[in-house]
Amino acid sequence: MDESTNLWVFGYGSLVWKPGFQHGKLLVGYVNGFARRFWQGNETHRGTPGKPGRVATLIEEAKSTTYGVAMELQGEEALDYLNNREMTLGGYIQKITMFHTADDKHPPFPVLVFVATSKSSFWLGPAEPHVIAEQVVTSSGPSGHNVEYVLRLADWFHTALPSVHDEHLFSIEVHVRIKVKERNLCLKTLMGEKEVVVETRVVEHNEHSPSVARRGTFAYTCENKCMKCIKL
Repeated sequence: MDESTNLWVFGYGSLVWKPGFQHGKLLVGYVNGFARRFWQGNETHRGTPGKPGRVATLIEEAKSTTYGVAMELQGEEALDYLNNREMTLGGYIQKITMFHTADDKHPPFPVLVFVATSKSSFWLGPAEPHVIAEQVVTSSGPSGHNVEYVLRLADWFHTALPSVHDEHLFSIEVHVRIKVKERNLCLKTLMGEKEVVVETRVVEHNEHSPSVARRGTFAYTCENKCMKCIKL
């Protein structure tokens, strides 16, 4: 951008909802000449060695447009983090392309983009949406379940770009949701949302109970909870 001399990176996968680093400005938009595809395997974040999950990459496709975000990098630490996350652990390579903002309020500007190709050791290649969804539903890794990766990206799309349709992403999303429902899997658990269950015990009191006289006191407050008041 004209007002920034910093490097910008284009996020089109987990970077849109979980960047993992402090960044500057963030703009929603797109790049031309690339298509998002879940053709890259991952054994370090959303899968394990020998049982990779499926994550997004970009393939060069002249007439395609891919939406995501451009994030302004601040300091060498951010770039070092991304190089390790995407290249060392993920098997991606770097490219430079032009980013266009969705609102057309800024002229196009260059962004760094991480892409995986068939030369990557983690490359899985094309597959039907239901086949990809099956691998997604049965894969998880240190960063969480593969289902979370797909659905949070799709949810971000539905919220940030409700008028944009990504056939590849949304078809996989549909199959993932169907498989989760058919197998009666807990979606909240797959999404990394933990539920805390607090057990309570209610003690009934009649009007002659000694505790009635203690209502409003600290001791009475504790009686109806799973706590004990101890005299020190």
